[in-house]
Amino acid sequence: MDNLATVTAGLTLVCGALGVAGVHLYAAGRAQRQALVDRLSDTPALPPAGRARHFSGLDRRLRGTRFGCRLESRIASTGLDVTPAEFALCTLAAAAGLWLVAAASLAPFFGPLAGVVAVWSAFAFLAWQRRKRIEKFINQLPELSRILANATQAGLALRTALGMAADEMEAPAGEELAKVADKLAVGHSIDAALDELADRLPSRELVVLVTTLVLSNKAGGTVVSSLRNLTTTLEERKETRREVRTQLSQVTVTAYVVPLMGIGTLLLMDRIAPGSIERMTAGFPGRAAVVAAFGLYGLGFFLIRRMSKIDV
Repeated sequence: MDNLATVTAGLTLVCGALGVAGVHLYAAGRAQRQALVDRLSDTPALPPAGRARHFSGLDRRLRGTRFGCRLESRIASTGLDVTPAEFALCTLAAAAGLWLVAAASLAPFFGPLAGVVAVWSAFAFLAWQRRKRIEKFINQLPELSRILANATQAGLALRTALGMAADEMEAPAGEELAKVADKLAVGHSIDAALDELADRLPSRELVVLVTTLVLSNKAGGTVVSSLRNLTTTLEERKETRREVRTQLSQVTVTAYVVPLMGIGTLLLMDRIAPGSIERMTAGFPGRAAVVAAFGLYGLGFFLIRRMSKIDV
């Protein structure tokens, strides 16, 4: 009994000491925080960078997941000024809205299909924006190579030449090169910064330019002549890509018209015979036929786009 009382008294003293230390640390931290707030309040406030961000708490949680990291990387490659949380919430809102509209106007069976189409369309929009940005960046590569060649011929270092190109060129090349210049300014190597640029905007032309710059930076040599020759090659590839895109424009339009014709036929049928779609999807055979039809339209779209995709 005496030992139990001694142990209890010792544990009580230890807990009391820990409690006093915790209160002391909490008070010291609160005082430091208040001092920091007072010091910052005395300095002039900086103007806010960009627009106000919404759903910051959800955005932090989403960025901590693997899906959020991949989504953030995909959005960054498109150049859109949205956060992963904003994009995710807008996609969910659009899916819910299309779900309700399709279920009310057509049949309840089309609600989930419309929601899936909305989510797919959102990510397809990101892919389209990324391809559009990459195409625009590729069209600026000859000018970029020419600026780097002129700067190198004038005796400037490659780091300085990249910073100068970032200031002179328009978006998206100017924005992407500004990111490269910022990474070089904080100590990243030229190889790592350029490799990250090639991963963010993948293309054969950019890979060739990055490889030329990296090898020239490592081994030295005639950087100016290599960039001059690369400029001529990029100009020729730019014209070839424009000709191929013009020749395949009709096929590209066909890939989008065929699914739209199917959806238009479905809506026309419901307009001619009101309630026919709801009766058709009331049983399993009708639902299976609708799902199979949408699957075939999607397969046709994929095959047409695949056949019309020519890598130059």
